[in-house]
Amino acid sequence: MGKCRGLRTARKLRSHRRDQKWHDKQYKKAHLGTALKANPFGGASHAKGIVLEKVGVEAKQPNSAIRKCVRVQLIKNGKKITAFVPNDGCLNFIEENDEEIGRYIGKRRFRKCIKWKKLLFNIMTFISLKTHHLFCYKSASLSP
Repeated sequence: MGKCRGLRTARKLRSHRRDQKWHDKQYKKAHLGTALKANPFGGASHAKGIVLEKVGVEAKQPNSAIRKCVRVQLIKNGKKITAFVPNDGCLNFIEENDEEIGRYIGKRRFRKCIKWKKLLFNIMTFISLKTHHLFCYKSASLSP
């Protein structure tokens, strides 16, 4: 059986296409809204949270590294996530109960269980802390 062809088949073709769209994985994910509910960030690009503890996450095979991470509780909804701390030695700047800003980085090769990354630490970037230039985002927006 092929598709309907003829002058009076527009309604049938349109309703059939509407039904068949739901068998497409990407369409279903975009329109059901369950992916948005499951996302801890709730569709936002960045989120603020409080550091609960420092943790080390082992990499998947064949790597044997321990990824430096922190357990963070998000302020907006109270969900807990594990966030990757970038750069060497930046875990030393972080203490418990600090306020952090994180962003979604997605699953990457050997970090499949870590999907988030720490971006800012008390409004200062990790790069500025690492290079001892205490560069503040608030002052940067005010200066010419």
